[in-house]
Amino acid sequence: MALSSTIRTLRSRDITDAIPFNVGQPSYVSDIWTNTTVAYDVAIGGLPFFYGTSNERPYERQTAPYKKQQFDNSKEPGEQTLEGWWIRSQSSFHRGAGITFFDPSAGEEVDYRFSDSEGIDVWTKGQVTLLKKVTAGHDTTTSLQKMRSIKYSGTNAVLSLDGHDVDKLLADGTVVHFIDYNNLIDDPVYAICDDGTTAYWVTNDIDGGTNKAHIYQKALTLTSTDADTLMFNINSYQFTDNKVVMDWIKGRIILCTDNKVYELTPTTSSLPSPIYTHPTTDYTFTSITESGAAIYVAGYSGIQSAIYKFSLSTDGAITSLTSAVVAAEMPIGEIIHSIKYYLGYMIIGTNKGVRVAQVSVDDGSIAYGPLVAETEQPVYDFAFRDRFAWFTSKVNGKSGLTRIDLSEQISPLRFAYAHDVFTDASTNTTTACAFVGDSEQIAFSVASDYYYVQSATDYVTSGYLQTGFIRYGTLEPKNFKRVRCRGVYTSGGLLISPVGSDGTVYETAIYNSTVGTPEVNIINPPGSQEFIAMKFTLSLYEDPTDTSSTLDTSGPTFKGYQVRALPATPRQHLIQLPLYCYDTETDRYNVQVGYDGRSWERVQALEDLETTGDEVIFQDFTTGEQITVVIDQVSFQRATPPSGGFSGFGGNLTVIVREVG
Repeated sequence: MALSSTIRTLRSRDITDAIPFNVGQPSYVSDIWTNTTVAYDVAIGGLPFFYGTSNERPYERQTAPYKKQQFDNSKEPGEQTLEGWWIRSQSSFHRGAGITFFDPSAGEEVDYRFSDSEGIDVWTKGQVTLLKKVTAGHDTTTSLQKMRSIKYSGTNAVLSLDGHDVDKLLADGTVVHFIDYNNLIDDPVYAICDDGTTAYWVTNDIDGGTNKAHIYQKALTLTSTDADTLMFNINSYQFTDNKVVMDWIKGRIILCTDNKVYELTPTTSSLPSPIYTHPTTDYTFTSITESGAAIYVAGYSGIQSAIYKFSLSTDGAITSLTSAVVAAEMPIGEIIHSIKYYLGYMIIGTNKGVRVAQVSVDDGSIAYGPLVAETEQPVYDFAFRDRFAWFTSKVNGKSGLTRIDLSEQISPLRFAYAHDVFTDASTNTTTACAFVGDSEQIAFSVASDYYYVQSATDYVTSGYLQTGFIRYGTLEPKNFKRVRCRGVYTSGGLLISPVGSDGTVYETAIYNSTVGTPEVNIINPPGSQEFIAMKFTLSLYEDPTDTSSTLDTSGPTFKGYQVRALPATPRQHLIQLPLYCYDTETDRYNVQVGYDGRSWERVQALEDLETTGDEVIFQDFTTGEQITVVIDQVSFQRATPPSGGFSGFGGNLTVIVREVG
């Protein structure tokens, strides 16, 4: 009696009775079904159903496919498919440092590049070796030095200016004094240059009882015991520290002092009129260079810095300079300290780092590019050899040099670079650099410290290369499992260290002549990671972590690595639900529910949920499970109602949902 009353009430949809299901389309996680008088088995997005399981229509759960075939257009071999193991390899590092992530899909911006290095030579394609070490030589006493490569009487040397002293520094550490002014009596040497055989410099000296500007010259073969030759002095004028620069340019001396630019020759006997006077009286010129078509001077006032160009014109048989024009202006706050021309480019050193400019062969006009490298200190000097340019910098906080490869252009006017020679003994400012004559040994000076000369034979004890973060071009988590390095490890050793996303370095394995080159497990960082980097430390020690182990003289040759990982994407499940969907149905407690048209309404509501593709809540009241899913498939087969309280229009629903989240 009560049961048939309930059926009649539901069929007439009396407003005083409870609604058997949510008739509106549910939105994300907002429609959750709560059983009251009827014990439904499941609910999908707030729509309740009874299970219709049988041998022919079972309830099924299975892991959703999580792998897919992928194509990787990396130039490295063995990475064309990422099915199974995910592989990332590098076999050369000759395009320099500066990347954060190593994703070859980014193209030439990351090809053959890495994040950071110290003490290693990456410039031979396909291999990495240790650099030659440097040795401290003569001490320095001032905050800024100048250096020039010279060769005299067959001897390779560096002409070095350090305040009151100018010395010829030889590769073996020998110091030949060239100018010795008394620090307590004389003025310092403010600037110096040479033409290959003779040095020219400026200082203040007493003449007729008055301290005034003097310009001297002396053959490079001479020493401090030999007399200086006075070219001329300047009445009523004195040079000022850090306000003078001079260089030998196109067969003449270009002298910049205060805001004026002068053109001199070795035979000039009095100060000529300036060829250019900057309108700002406190202007400071800092550097001079040349190209085939022009001469350039750089300078600054306040926070504004520029490069001025003097074009060359021919007047009879004598080439003269025309008036200056602004060739380039730097961004506000970026001050030029050094400019040098080499291989068709102008290299510009500033308080921010290094830029490279393209120089026109026709008129000498220049167009500079972005910062090639940002530095920890101003760039005061450059040295050149072959296709490389070295510049004064800090090597991870240590005094030293950084090298640019002008043959490897990463993008327009951005070139490959990497840290080069350095000293562990100082963190002072690196102020100047030059090659020792025409040798391959480079030297650099450090403010209030020492001059350092690179050894011709001996290597640094250890150096490292750290890759960009490896993430396989996806943000999905990965289980990094294996790493293997190629190379020659019969001398010294190689320490392999994964680097976590927080920068933590985990020492993992060592290669040497005893261990060989086995594939090793990556245990740390623990758990799945979005990305890691690899740090490879090359060492003269057979065990890079033990300085008491065997010490070699040449070190290993590192030729590349391969890292293997597995996707660690959380596994999702597909759940196949066999459900009843009839106008009238009965739960396990013989409570009957329904009305005419109810089955078709629920089919349509379920299909609407499927169409949106949105997430919905799946509830299984038989197990207590409640998860977020999307509906992958809805299948309805109209059928005869089964016995046991089912009647009216309807059939069997098969719904496949995919777990998400």
